[in-house]
Amino acid sequence: MPLVCLTDFKAHAREQLSKSTWDFIEGGADDCLTRDDNIAAFKKIRLRPRYLKDVSKVDTRTTIQGEEISTPICIAPTGFHCLAWPDGEMSTARAAQAAGICYITSTYASCSLEDIVATAPGGLRWFQLYVHPNRQLNKQLIQKVESLGFKALVITVDVPKIGNRRHNITNQVNLMKSLLLKDLGSPEKIDALTEVVAAVKGKIEVYLDGGIRTGNDVLKALALGAKCVFLGRPILWGLAYKGEHGVEEVLNILKNEFHTSMTLTGCRSVAEISRDLIQFSRM
Repeated sequence: MPLVCLTDFKAHAREQLSKSTWDFIEGGADDCLTRDDNIAAFKKIRLRPRYLKDVSKVDTRTTIQGEEISTPICIAPTGFHCLAWPDGEMSTARAAQAAGICYITSTYASCSLEDIVATAPGGLRWFQLYVHPNRQLNKQLIQKVESLGFKALVITVDVPKIGNRRHNITNQVNLMKSLLLKDLGSPEKIDALTEVVAAVKGKIEVYLDGGIRTGNDVLKALALGAKCVFLGRPILWGLAYKGEHGVEEVLNILKNEFHTSMTLTGCRSVAEISRDLIQFSRM
């Protein structure tokens, strides 16, 4: 039976992976309120349809930091991809390259950076950095990723202390030094997005990760000011399904849903997506 939406991939991954691996991937900190609220927050937002426009050609391409990508849906930094598929981040990198999008490699990748680059030499890659107290170690790592062709640093700034991931403690998973997903302590990201966009006043690009599960979610984030969204857990669900081909399927489903959402809201290009498309639910 084909998997037709990201929820299908989640269900398949849960059946496929061991309990400890599933809990590690899917679990959040404490009561998982932020994880769940990130998803629920998108459901409060409605899109306004726009008709009687020529949408025979809809272009999902855009740019981030001056680099063209096929769609504003990229891959967020998550660690230990080998838990989901044997060659881990190498599969992820190949899928990102095939899709023409950016892949942010985690400090805690389970494959070597050299192998990740070698398997997808033409891919757009950024590197996520947990800043170490030892400045010399930071410098050496930054110089290494620069020499390997990583185009940008993504610096995690919101983890002064590791969150209390209860499932990992229960399962005695010895990976507590490395958070799988970042921003575990932030408020609902889609709610905070407009405040961030207003604060930066167009001086820098704003990206969003967390809670994206449909193409509608992508459009909502862009309409509220995000330049691009990044996927975390859904990429690991895809890996658990069929490695790089599973990741490609996840990305294709989301891209096709996003294309449909653009069409139904009368947006022929990403540049035409605006706040006018947004209506907050009274529910």
